[in-house]
Amino acid sequence: MTAKDMGRILVHACCGPCLLYPLEVLHAAGWKMHTFFYNPHIQPYQEWQRRLEAARTVVVAFAVPMIVREDYELEEFFRQTAFRENRRCLYCYSRRLEAAARLAKKSGFDAFTTTLLYSKRQNHELVRHIAEEAASSFSIPFVYEDFRKGWAQGQQKAISMGLYRQQYCGCVYSERDRFAPQLKRRHA
Repeated sequence: MTAKDMGRILVHACCGPCLLYPLEVLHAAGWKMHTFFYNPHIQPYQEWQRRLEAARTVVVAFAVPMIVREDYELEEFFRQTAFRENRRCLYCYSRRLEAAARLAKKSGFDAFTTTLLYSKRQNHELVRHIAEEAASSFSIPFVYEDFRKGWAQGQQKAISMGLYRQQYCGCVYSERDRFAPQLKRRHA
């Protein structure tokens, strides 16, 4: 598609800082953007609220609408990851990207993408693979962009905006890995 052909895109957003650069890129490409905040893995609840507020700050600054799915599925997350901690990212990515693809299709968007492709700390190829599978399953195009090239630019903008910048991916396992590095375990 060329910029003039771009339509409506649903952008799954994990947090405010990771949303900044992708919105700039997609806007420059000519997409009409709508964001989707769905992150039931983020723990504790106050952390989830801080990330939602940062995302709201960004969408207001960009004048982009946002759908918030307020599910806080703590028990479901633990049911799906207990004794499978090393595969937790697979579950987490799948849950969020399938929800984004489903919503994009149901709501008549032309495509979907995710800010998970921005973070240098995510398993980029796994995110891409799962998003492509979700696109196929729900018959909705997935727009792939390696947003990592704008990592420094996005982080500087987040700092200048005074956005809350989280210290870990979201789940208690990633919080443990960040703050108790001697206990790090392999995941995803």
